[in-house]
Amino acid sequence: MVEDENLESSCGEEALEEDEPRQGGFCDFFSTPIYWFKMLASETHSSFVFGVLTVYGISQGLGGAFSRVGTEYYMKDVQKVQPSESQIYQGIISIPWLVKPLWGLLTDVLPVLGYRRRPYFILAGLLGVVSMLLLSLNENLHLVFALLSLTAGSAGVAIADVTIDACVAQNSNTHPHLAPDMQSLCALSSSIGGLVGFSISGIFVHLIGPKGVFGLLTIPAGLVLLVGLLLDEPVMANFSYRQVNQKFVDAGKAMWTTLKFPDVWRPCLYMYLSFALSVNIHEGMFYWYTDSKEGPSFSQETIGFIFSVGSVGSLLGAILYQNVLKDYPFRNLLFWSQLLFGLSGILDLIMVLRLNLKFGIPDYVFIVIDESVSRMIGNLKWMPLLVLSSKLCPRGIEGTFFALLMSIDNVGLLTSSWGGGLLLHLLDVTRTKFDNLWLAIIVRSILRVSPLCLIFLVPRGDPNASVLPSEILGTKERNETPENENIELVSLVSRVDGK
Repeated sequence: MVEDENLESSCGEEALEEDEPRQGGFCDFFSTPIYWFKMLASETHSSFVFGVLTVYGISQGLGGAFSRVGTEYYMKDVQKVQPSESQIYQGIISIPWLVKPLWGLLTDVLPVLGYRRRPYFILAGLLGVVSMLLLSLNENLHLVFALLSLTAGSAGVAIADVTIDACVAQNSNTHPHLAPDMQSLCALSSSIGGLVGFSISGIFVHLIGPKGVFGLLTIPAGLVLLVGLLLDEPVMANFSYRQVNQKFVDAGKAMWTTLKFPDVWRPCLYMYLSFALSVNIHEGMFYWYTDSKEGPSFSQETIGFIFSVGSVGSLLGAILYQNVLKDYPFRNLLFWSQLLFGLSGILDLIMVLRLNLKFGIPDYVFIVIDESVSRMIGNLKWMPLLVLSSKLCPRGIEGTFFALLMSIDNVGLLTSSWGGGLLLHLLDVTRTKFDNLWLAIIVRSILRVSPLCLIFLVPRGDPNASVLPSEILGTKERNETPENENIELVSLVSRVDGK
């Protein structure tokens, strides 16, 4: 009887404890994130959490949105370049993201004054502050110097991105139970910052102009510099700089050896061609969106809202892949996503030919549908490529090789951007002439579908199984270096929609 009474009392206490969170559920909605931040700060360090929020949320998320919309209008209204030229210039600005493995290797193997991370945050912040000030304060800045400034600002964001990724990887190794929490913090910061940034960027462009927006971008860059000053990092004493060259050589040899296997270079070739052949004519569409005669004449506020809707579509694509499509074979999923990606261009064609108005669909409503669907399908194509890339990385150089694969993808995006600029130029799509824009859309749609002819390069196997040949796995297991000697970067992924 006594045991029964004790059992009943304990069950009653547990029931009361379970009921307490329900009674304070509304308060928990606000208090749980605060406790989560406190937990991460106490387990790692408050300066690390501040760095993630600054780089991902403010610099890349909020600042990236302001930079994209501001740069679009700066090229159109201040520099007054043609859409084909703007397309080429956007590719030039993204070049620092192509060499992200170099930035990552530098932060890993080349400390400055005994620190591996802090000096690179400071460098990134200084690049951003100086370049944005030059753009905002100079009244008649020559196009060449404007491009150099924009590229320097892009380099600052890329260096900060690589450095904070290295910090996340380092903390994931020392606190493996917190690795999912840290990745969630990165993803949430970037997503929320991007949504907020795109939602309000158009308003600020309308109020203070693109040059004023560049002036505001000195704030995220200054915060990145502050991260470099505050980051808690131990000093590396008696570092031998003689070993730096050897580490670069070893990493290069290991990557080249891996790339020579057909099971590795064939998917890499497909990834490059799938991006390169999907030519980007975004600048031509942007000029048409804002044209008062031929196009719908969208305002700056509307353009910012359109980009924010695209971010939501991209997020929905990631959720759909994670919950429904992640177990489908790579080849099947990439075939259908690439096909849908090509067909989604028909939505742009319908709008440019003004067929949506004949069906009674306003431009504002149709562009929301177009942008969300296109970005969702684009992410459904991107996500399996990310998973495939991670499975192509041999043991011992996972991070470095993954960064190389992401650079290959970024070279494909650069080729796509420059190819789109050439297409707009050949079809004579200018600031005021859009007669052949519909033809550019048709050519783009055909080129988007053309990678289906190369789908045989992608492995057919189960996405949950290893795709590397046994020769690579066996070699890397025998030659694997100790953990403290390993040169490893983290996921150096640049967004499809950003760079």
